[in-house]
Amino acid sequence: MVPCRFSVFLVFLAIVTAEDNFMPCENDIYCYGDIIHTVAQSGIYTDSKTFVDKPLKYEPNIVKTNYDFMIKQHGLQPPVEEIKKFIEHNFRPEGYEFVEWTPQDWVPNPKFIDTINDTALRTFASELNSIWKNLGRSIRQDVKTRPEMYSMIYVDNPVVVPGGRFREFYYWDQFWIVKGLLHCEMTTTVQGILENFLQMVEELGYIPNGGRIYYKRSHPPLLIPMVQDYMKVTENDTFLESHIATLDKEFAFWTTKRNYSLEIEDNNYTVFRYNVELGNPRPEAYHPDYELVSEIPNPTEQKELYEHLKTAAESGIDFSWRWFLPKTESDVGTLKDTKTRHIIPIDLNVLILRNAIIMQEFHTKIGNTEQAEEYEEFAATLEATINDVFWNQTLGSWFDYVVADEHQGHKTEFFPGNILPLILGLPSMISKTTEVLTYLNEQKVFSYRGGIPSSLESTTQQWDFPNAWAPHNHWIIESLEATGNPEAKKLAVATAQKWVENNLLTYRTHEDTMFEKYDAANPGSRGGGGEYEVVEGFGWSNGVVLDLLKKYGDILTSPTSPDGALQAFISIPILLLALGITFLLSHS
Repeated sequence: MVPCRFSVFLVFLAIVTAEDNFMPCENDIYCYGDIIHTVAQSGIYTDSKTFVDKPLKYEPNIVKTNYDFMIKQHGLQPPVEEIKKFIEHNFRPEGYEFVEWTPQDWVPNPKFIDTINDTALRTFASELNSIWKNLGRSIRQDVKTRPEMYSMIYVDNPVVVPGGRFREFYYWDQFWIVKGLLHCEMTTTVQGILENFLQMVEELGYIPNGGRIYYKRSHPPLLIPMVQDYMKVTENDTFLESHIATLDKEFAFWTTKRNYSLEIEDNNYTVFRYNVELGNPRPEAYHPDYELVSEIPNPTEQKELYEHLKTAAESGIDFSWRWFLPKTESDVGTLKDTKTRHIIPIDLNVLILRNAIIMQEFHTKIGNTEQAEEYEEFAATLEATINDVFWNQTLGSWFDYVVADEHQGHKTEFFPGNILPLILGLPSMISKTTEVLTYLNEQKVFSYRGGIPSSLESTTQQWDFPNAWAPHNHWIIESLEATGNPEAKKLAVATAQKWVENNLLTYRTHEDTMFEKYDAANPGSRGGGGEYEVVEGFGWSNGVVLDLLKKYGDILTSPTSPDGALQAFISIPILLLALGITFLLSHS
């Protein structure tokens, strides 16, 4: 019998962690109510997020009075032109809440760039470093003094955003952004980012998905390893000592608010899942959520689907067939089959185990022996649980575990998170490296020229084939590297080469633009699908490339030789342009 337990220390933390603060938005303009419904359903904006990011021009009661007047004049379904007038009269443009800010610690030539052997990659790294200046944001003081006028959550320090429609900070994005910033010697900016997150934990009891009041959920728990990365660079023990109690609270949120009791063959386990029990549309995706759920006649099932959609958003994987549980197992399923709350993700459990290991190290470092022992005990129990519950000996990999009534057991399709246990470097896990490599090769995940896709199933969802994402490729590279296995390390380097090459090809063929996702099957192409247009910027993509160039810069090469791929990608548009100019001149 594997015990299902928490230590006295962690139970205490659960008591002091904000119990009822997981509802940061009771705002009947930005989160629910007639105004957001009318605007979202009007079709004025193709992206519902545009409206809920707009600050108010007037006090909320005045805006609501103005809305009521419009309804009185034009009925419950006002003409689109009247809705546009209402918005223009009562709301400021999205982005108004920011003021210009250039990071004061930005340096033009970070030292690590000189260690990159390839000239083209060295130039690439330098240009990515410059992009940080474009992604920095400082929030207006007015957001602090008049928060009711904004959907923005005020934080004291400037932020670095992903880019595009993602105008605010995002939780798990920051993990890779922080890595890139640290390599670029921007430790002051990183400390500010960490302090913002710590502020959220103290004020809300958790870190929201992003910096808006309408995000009623969290994101993959990566604050603790962010602090670890910062500590490795700065050795700022004072910072750690000042904030260790807040890190304890962040850990407690996940272990007490996202825990799940699982019984398998008379063994009881405590595992962890994403879980958002709020049965209404996501404000930032109000229209697509409402339209999708409206196709379901049963009110209880409607509420459940809203919860599953929000839970998928909390996972960061929004959306993928990873979360689909269709009634017929042979079917791929559709977005209506999303059942995220019924799936225990292997990667989330690994992240929480890693957090426990790091917290044990932190408490040991500052002399908190008793707390360190509590975390060590927690980690040992969860390590055993991961190997007992998620490992599939027949297939040679870990998998998500399904707990729905109609489905029980492993979800045996390939997703990058399957092999994340290797990243911990624990003997009980890296001892399975040979089986995992066999599994990966059988799945042919290394056969794609542009990196590893986020699934092997082609759907309309953005976290499915052929899309490849920076976090997943980075985690796979790190996991393979952590095994110490020679074959795995070669695959790590080969994947890093493909990923950097794909990013560079796409960057050069799209007017020096970085994207949030890429095409694993077609290097040089950005990703697609999902509920919004592909986003430029892009924070975590930049951070991952910079991290890989820092680690492998002495061996990675640009795709200019031997096959001249980059030259071909660049020269074709130039050739076409030249031919066009020649044609025009000859006919002038």
